[in-house]
Amino acid sequence: MPHATSHADVAPADLDSALRGGPFHVALRAAIAARGLPLQRVQHHLSRHGVKVGVTSLSYWQQGARRPQRPESLRAVRALEEILRLPEESLIRLLASSEEHPAEQRSAARSYRSLVEATGVLERLMAELGCPPDAGLDTLGHHERIRVGGRRELAERESHHIVRARRDGVDRFVAVHHGDPGAVPERMAVHALDNCRTGRVRQDGATGVLVAELLFDTRLRTGETFLFRYGVEDGTAGVSREYVRGFGPPGGQYALQVRFDAPALPVRCHRFAQQSAAAPRTGHQELALSGRHRSVHLVEPRVRSGFVGIGWDWE
Repeated sequence: MPHATSHADVAPADLDSALRGGPFHVALRAAIAARGLPLQRVQHHLSRHGVKVGVTSLSYWQQGARRPQRPESLRAVRALEEILRLPEESLIRLLASSEEHPAEQRSAARSYRSLVEATGVLERLMAELGCPPDAGLDTLGHHERIRVGGRRELAERESHHIVRARRDGVDRFVAVHHGDPGAVPERMAVHALDNCRTGRVRQDGATGVLVAELLFDTRLRTGETFLFRYGVEDGTAGVSREYVRGFGPPGGQYALQVRFDAPALPVRCHRFAQQSAAAPRTGHQELALSGRHRSVHLVEPRVRSGFVGIGWDWE
């Protein structure tokens, strides 16, 4: 089923690269994903080591939204090295390095995709909706429009899909929205705009993830194409710095447009790609902000497994 999260496995080479080069949150996220441990299990292992850390704190650490600093937190990091079977001092070293180079630290605004892969939150929400792993749809085209508001927040996004049924009887799509760190999915709103209506909606407040069932007005036959459009009102988190879209199997065309409200324009924008959650970002390209529409965009004629996104700097 097409959705925002790619479930690519973390290769040993990716984990080794993350442990060598950091930053800390990327290495931690890659190590947890490589071991396949939900955060609840990580928390359980920590408690057996005599260290108490909440699941929310672990989430923030691997998002880059917060860093372990208190003595108890540093004890937890050392325990994590043992629990995740990492070289001794590998995570502690990255923490120390980030303190020496604070300018390199940046909010991992859209890293919830990797968080969800590690914690199984998305799978749980999908299961609550009774959604099978294969929804029977291929994406031929997907155009997303993101609006960043005057408070520099991710205000809303709109998605226009062109899909084709792989089997008879397909009549729905499950949309996934990942808020920036601090997002409150209970305050978000889903709007069915064209050729669909909103069904059941599920949220996870700890990770800022919302999934929504979009019901078609027809049952598709094998090979039949369908167009639909929906939007998500967000605006519940703090400063947004990037938007990332993940893909599992290769697919059709993808276009991403990011528009900024006039009171808050970034000083620069760029596109990037990433083969997996733990791999380094590549393909950086500066994007010029158009004066009239105050927007930037990227187009992938045919998407490949991995991630593509647009990032921006405020100052």
